[in-house]
Amino acid sequence: MKPTDITNPEYFHKVVDCQHACPAHTPVPEYIRMIAAERYTDAYMINWESNVFPGILGRTCDRPCEPACRRGRVEEEPVAICRLKRVAADNKGEVKSLMPTAPEKKNGFKIALIGGGPASLTVARDLAPLGYEIHLYDEWDKAGGMMRTQIPAFRLPESVLDEEVGYVLDMGIHTHFNTYVSSMKKILEKDYDAIFVGTGAPKGRDLPDLENRKEADKFVHLGIEWLASVAFGHTTKVSKKVIVLGGGNTAMDCCRTARRLGGEKVTVVVRSPFKDMKASPWEIEDAQREDIPILNNMPPKAFVVEGGKLKGMLFGKVAAIYDEHGKRSLISTGEPDIFIEADEVLIAIGQDNAFPWIEGDLGIKFGKWDLPVVDKTTFQSTLDRVFFGGDAAFGPENVITAVAHGHQAAISIDLFCRGESIYNRLPPTTNLVSQKMGIHEWSFDSAVIEDPRYSVPHAEKQVALKDRKVEVELGFNTGIGFKEAQRCLNCDIQTIFNTSRCIECDACMDICPTSCITFTPNGEEDDLRKRLKAPANNTTQDLYVSETLNTGRVMIKDEDVCLHCGLCAERCPTAAWDMQKYLYQVTKASEIWSISNL
Repeated sequence: MKPTDITNPEYFHKVVDCQHACPAHTPVPEYIRMIAAERYTDAYMINWESNVFPGILGRTCDRPCEPACRRGRVEEEPVAICRLKRVAADNKGEVKSLMPTAPEKKNGFKIALIGGGPASLTVARDLAPLGYEIHLYDEWDKAGGMMRTQIPAFRLPESVLDEEVGYVLDMGIHTHFNTYVSSMKKILEKDYDAIFVGTGAPKGRDLPDLENRKEADKFVHLGIEWLASVAFGHTTKVSKKVIVLGGGNTAMDCCRTARRLGGEKVTVVVRSPFKDMKASPWEIEDAQREDIPILNNMPPKAFVVEGGKLKGMLFGKVAAIYDEHGKRSLISTGEPDIFIEADEVLIAIGQDNAFPWIEGDLGIKFGKWDLPVVDKTTFQSTLDRVFFGGDAAFGPENVITAVAHGHQAAISIDLFCRGESIYNRLPPTTNLVSQKMGIHEWSFDSAVIEDPRYSVPHAEKQVALKDRKVEVELGFNTGIGFKEAQRCLNCDIQTIFNTSRCIECDACMDICPTSCITFTPNGEEDDLRKRLKAPANNTTQDLYVSETLNTGRVMIKDEDVCLHCGLCAERCPTAAWDMQKYLYQVTKASEIWSISNL
């Protein structure tokens, strides 16, 4: 194998698994260390620079970072990264003065944002400080998009949402609330230099062909529309017996909301096996904690309506069969159909995009699933001054993905307006700094110990179920937050190897707790992975390969199982190993705040 090029900014980025897995590439270990140092405001601003909504995401993020967490390879449970984000948000000081402001003198360009969700708000946050005149259109009377209409208040208090959305709107954004955009053509006729579409996936999937669907119509609601009606106070109660169809997070939000609005017997029914449910495990656990049964392998067959009233639903029974490629088939077990009583049914089986307001003769092409044809790097549509992001671009995802789209779309809009190529994108900024303070003294701590994940406290069930606005998860206090932050292995503190200093004493190899270091003759990667001290079976993570040493061997380190504990650097008698902090920041349209200022 060739020696590893550690000057490539993506090499160590990939090693910081949590940051690499985050769509917005938030420097996770950096802000966790700030929490451990009780620097909550700094931790908040590190988050705010990347993910825009730390308090919101600290409660509602889908947490793609946590399955990637290196701690999960040592023990069963990763670091509670999401909940630590909330610790920063809950304990921050005054932050408004640390945020950019829009200049009084504008740069002459006007941008329209259609939809007030996380993607559009991110575009506004990045472009307003550059002097762009931003106009945001939304059909509701407040911004927030799906964060406001689809995430219940018991998960996301309105005060937190208003605060963090307000940070963006206070940058001088021109808001056009209670304004449904019914024609893209009319928007294009206005004097906007670019248009960003962040309207989400607002169309809930229905079951129009299910028997008696029309007859049951007034007792059946689409989940996302029903949640929005609850959020804005239009729906304040529900019947005593409720069925929720679906196994995603929307279904979990629907069933838990129904319990708070008067549903005494709320049942979730899913057509697939329990393990195939799309809802996040913690969302399922919270629903079960509130005594909501979840029935699996039961596809709906019919609504039962008698005398104009809904009596319940009929369900079949199936078994899941998987072929050698993992493709699933649901096969009837032949058991009798199951009848479940219900007065109301909430359908939460998925969402689709809907663009009836975009005329077909404008040059905006649509492809599979009626999604717009959008460049995955620039987020530009086939009509050059129209950009898409969030769920509107590639279908339903989550808040953090929408934020990541918004950052990249903002770069494209800025380049487009200035007449530059939208592919002329700057590389990320990086910094690699030694953490050595003196002879064998390090400015970080990554002890290799068993360290169980801490549980987050919840409000009393009897209290929470009486009021849909009572927040259920109470978050970590600062004490528990400190202890959870200590579980972080500091994966951004990289092990840097200096070939010229190595005397090949093998001391580092002997002391390594995971046997991730091997000195061996070079070879092809497949061969090397098999003959290391511990076989390197995870081919998705790289091998760190040194230059050839004096004996003709090379140093090979398996990045997948390295704990960044620093024992190799402590043990090395010649300082051939060094521990260096790697800071990776994705370039934004405006470099509005810098971690290097901390």
